[in-house]
Amino acid sequence: MYKILLRPLFFLFDPEKIHYFTFSLIKFISKLPGFNSIFRNLYVINDKRLERKLFGLTFKNPVGLAAGFDKNAVLYNELANFGFGFIEIGTVTPKAQAGNPKKRLFRLKDDQGIINRMGFNNEGLEGAISQLKKNKGKLIIGGNIGKNTETKPEDYTNDYLDCFNALHPYVDYFVLNVSCPNVGSHAKLNDKDYLEELINAVQKANKTFEKLKPILLKIAPDLNTNQLDEIIQLVTDTKLDGVIASNTSMDRSDLKATKEQLEAIGNGGLSGQPIKERSTQVIKYLSENSNKSFPIIGVGGVHSAKDALDKINAGADLIQIYTGFIYEGPSLIKSINKAILKKS
Repeated sequence: MYKILLRPLFFLFDPEKIHYFTFSLIKFISKLPGFNSIFRNLYVINDKRLERKLFGLTFKNPVGLAAGFDKNAVLYNELANFGFGFIEIGTVTPKAQAGNPKKRLFRLKDDQGIINRMGFNNEGLEGAISQLKKNKGKLIIGGNIGKNTETKPEDYTNDYLDCFNALHPYVDYFVLNVSCPNVGSHAKLNDKDYLEELINAVQKANKTFEKLKPILLKIAPDLNTNQLDEIIQLVTDTKLDGVIASNTSMDRSDLKATKEQLEAIGNGGLSGQPIKERSTQVIKYLSENSNKSFPIIGVGGVHSAKDALDKINAGADLIQIYTGFIYEGPSLIKSINKAILKKS
């Protein structure tokens, strides 16, 4: 129904506007008697064989929603009814910010991709926490955190610490987003020495709480093998809990979209099918060259059960979807979980 009726209708409208309209629609429908049960019956698979135990957490199933979809944690309770095993909110920054000027979200229909340069638009810590207090405990929630665009380089770490300390009671794991191409002045975040400093500072803060929360690093798909080797060494040295591979890409090679179309769109991070192979290659490299010494969450171009299994076979312990959810609809989650059960 989604791909035949809803998607063609939704794709007639501006991507960002339809995103917020869809949120309002799901919120409204979920308040109607019986509809949450209908969604759960349609999409949720409850099977112990799908459970995954990682960094001290038990995930109901290995299919999660990537950060960027529910930035402000307003829909995670409703989205849980579509069968996700976990949902990552954010990216959250200390202060609310509008993000980059619109228009900033673009579909590449022929490529089944999306280009975005949202720029960490979000309601800040205050907005996220007010929503997370409504958590009904349906599934694991991850907190993806970043810095404000206007923050000076010498204060980057303080931004991450502010987010970490404030969100600690409300999320189950953290993701340090240091690889988003859509925020200004982020070159320092790609420096290995600074990353080590940042991770150590966040881990020190983690130890001040009664219960430690897992901390993961989200990396770009555009890293070369030398840079990936540095990531492996960084994770080993800092005893980081895991890696999310990968974020959006700046690469524009092998696209069906014309040069003119891409020039009209301009800068932004590419997600969806065009980055599927590269993100899987990154997962495979990290897994093999680290002797699978840390967990990997695989994300990037998962539009089918096969795409998900390819990432799992490459070394991913969990899977996240985002663009695939937009193109394929909620049935994608069930089809992935069914394929995993069939394989088990």
